[in-house]
Amino acid sequence: MKLFTDTDAADPGRRNFLGQAGTLAAAGLLAHTASAQTSQAAPALAANNNGGFWPNNARLVISISMQFEAGGQPLKGTDSPFPKVDFPASVPADLVANTWFAYGYREGIPRMLDLWDKHGVKVTSHMIGEAARRNPELARDIVRRGHEAAAHGPRWSSQYAMSRAQERQFLIDGTRMVEEVTGQRPTGYNANWLRRGPNTLSLLQELGYTYHIDDLSRDEPFIEQVNGKDFMVVPYTLRNNDIMLIEGRNYSPGQFLEQVKLEFDQLYEEGATRRRMMSLSTHDRISGSPQMVRMLDEFLRYAKSHPGVIFMRKDEIARFAAGRADTLRETETI
Repeated sequence: MKLFTDTDAADPGRRNFLGQAGTLAAAGLLAHTASAQTSQAAPALAANNNGGFWPNNARLVISISMQFEAGGQPLKGTDSPFPKVDFPASVPADLVANTWFAYGYREGIPRMLDLWDKHGVKVTSHMIGEAARRNPELARDIVRRGHEAAAHGPRWSSQYAMSRAQERQFLIDGTRMVEEVTGQRPTGYNANWLRRGPNTLSLLQELGYTYHIDDLSRDEPFIEQVNGKDFMVVPYTLRNNDIMLIEGRNYSPGQFLEQVKLEFDQLYEEGATRRRMMSLSTHDRISGSPQMVRMLDEFLRYAKSHPGVIFMRKDEIARFAAGRADTLRETETI
């Protein structure tokens, strides 16, 4: 099917966020689920509705995001560890910043993919369309290894500033680009810096998406109402997010490890009596560094040493929670 022509009237500059402070369209969900490559954890999703909080009575689910952004960033003006420079028009690109991003697809994602394989962990990769298109074999390898290809827009743009028509086309373009490269149609969405607009959730629902992650308000998946219909939220994180805490400017890997262990310990304790989910965010050019992979390796070994801990892709979490009568329903939609 031929989609509309590209429209991108939004400001392509990435806002520097650091320093600032059902009905689930069942037919569409089943279609997407059937076409998506499922992970090894998928058979557990048939857990009895009268069972525990998670498949196989697991005590805690860990949900890992692997953001595939490198190669989809603007050539200059993009947030990076380097001091901000106002390049003249005669300089088309911030070359050193672009080498930092290139590390993500040259070294970072391949190294993280080997780590996930080592531990038998499946993750969700939110892919910028241009990043997947410029490195198609890498994008396909992510899916081949059993990970979820989710959407992150066709490029870094401020979609909250778009008209409804512009944003709809923006979402269509990003969906198409990821699907054409990977063969997997995204069912989950993450906006640039989580900055969705007033039309985003409605448009996602219309386009067949079943969940989004641009919400920090809970430590478990929940259902909210969009246009009078159920829509799943699989909450994201900033506190367990490498781009907020590492990136060469804030925490060391050792400090980050201590933080995520503390987070794990508390949620694991709470998981004895209620549904708990731990979210962890990794970015290609940051967590794919040797020191961060070592840190992640240690955390995974630590988490797996506790009984009842499982790892699930976000589409699996959304699908499981959507089918449970005990899934939390929020009365407000933010």
